[in-house]
Amino acid sequence: MRIAMATLIGGLVMFLWGAFAHMVLPLGEMSMRAPLDEDRVIASLKQGLPAEAGIYVLPHFDRGGAGDEKARAAFSAKAVASPFAFIVYEPHGRDSMQMGGNLFHQWLTNTLGAWILALVMLRAGVGVTRGLVLGLAMGVFSWLSISVPYWTWYRFPDAFTVGSLLEIAFGWLLAGASIGWWLKRGASPAGPDPTGPL
Repeated sequence: MRIAMATLIGGLVMFLWGAFAHMVLPLGEMSMRAPLDEDRVIASLKQGLPAEAGIYVLPHFDRGGAGDEKARAAFSAKAVASPFAFIVYEPHGRDSMQMGGNLFHQWLTNTLGAWILALVMLRAGVGVTRGLVLGLAMGVFSWLSISVPYWTWYRFPDAFTVGSLLEIAFGWLLAGASIGWWLKRGASPAGPDPTGPL
């Protein structure tokens, strides 16, 4: 029960922080822009992309031609002269204002992350200070593993990448502190705590 409550508290803290970061600050949407002519872009996507959900990178290089020096040179020239786009494409639309399912998935994944953090803390030691450190480490590790590679390879904007760091790292710092507080609160008062002094 102790670990379950710590998990629920940490997941809720992370979920609420994420909502605040996106709806009030908004860290999660830095560098997101509106197109000049949305209808024209949507029509171009329908005409130029297959009717299959996926990720499309433009300009596209066919890896089958990696050994062809002329093909590589032609692509390099085109890549320098053309805009770059990383497109997450779904041909069939849905109402993005209906966020119930998305919110549930976000809460669920935050809670699973909090469960992992709580398990780590039970092994490494409990307490608010230790929760702050481990939560921050978890957030920075997540950012380095996901957001930085997107910045490196797919040219995600600097501001978006920095905003992602602030959102993820600070959120897990708060969640870690709350988990550490609850686990320390539930520790047995008899004798020293075997999981650590913090």
